[in-house]
Amino acid sequence: MYKLGALPPRYDPRTIKLTSILLQGVVPPTPDAFNVDVSLNLHIDNPMYGNDAWGDCVIAARAHMTRRFEGYEQKIAIPIQTAEVLTEYWKEQGVPMPKCWARVFHNMPDGGLNGLDSLKAWRKGWQAGKKVYSIYAFAAINSQHHDEIFASLAYLRGDYVSIALPVTAQKQDVWDVVSGPGSDPGSRGYHMVYRLAYDKNLGRITFVTWGGLKQMTLAFNDKYVVEDYAVVDNRDNFLTNSPVDVTALSNILTQITS
Repeated sequence: MYKLGALPPRYDPRTIKLTSILLQGVVPPTPDAFNVDVSLNLHIDNPMYGNDAWGDCVIAARAHMTRRFEGYEQKIAIPIQTAEVLTEYWKEQGVPMPKCWARVFHNMPDGGLNGLDSLKAWRKGWQAGKKVYSIYAFAAINSQHHDEIFASLAYLRGDYVSIALPVTAQKQDVWDVVSGPGSDPGSRGYHMVYRLAYDKNLGRITFVTWGGLKQMTLAFNDKYVVEDYAVVDNRDNFLTNSPVDVTALSNILTQITS
């Protein structure tokens, strides 16, 4: 049984809403289906990043998302090592990483991370692929509004979500809503994933987790997703069709940090 590791959601009233940073405040139209990897025309594998043994899903999801962001900017699938993911995981738990990290595995904490706090840390930068990568901003998506999800995937290269995972999902090839024992939100724990594709006609969203790709239905999204964030990678290097109002975003960030 693979590990989870996201802590229950923590909310901050200052968190930017996606709709507040869109041009004219309007969610743009999106295609019926979209896949980040297909749009990049790159082969990007999906390593486990230690999430079979450690509850580092928050950073593992970040690593998968970082590789797509840099796939767009650098046109390559940058290598990110499991050691880098685990180093950041322990760093954000407040534990400096020893040089010989492999020798002290059993002594390291495994308390999980909070998605919102980790996004704030991501803005300051983390070392991956022997370089430091940071994001410009993040914004909360209303996951009940599917058009916001589709826009984040199609225009901002994905979204970053925390799921109150039910026990029933463990044996499902496609995560879907069922009733009965083990179907309660969070009965299995909380899990952070990176989502990179959708198909409106099928009513499914594809995400990366535990070394591979899986799908969830929109009904599962509606019942079990408890945090959903669009991530703005780089202020000055948006996609040509980005719906983000950079001036509005910059002004909001100034107000929040002042």
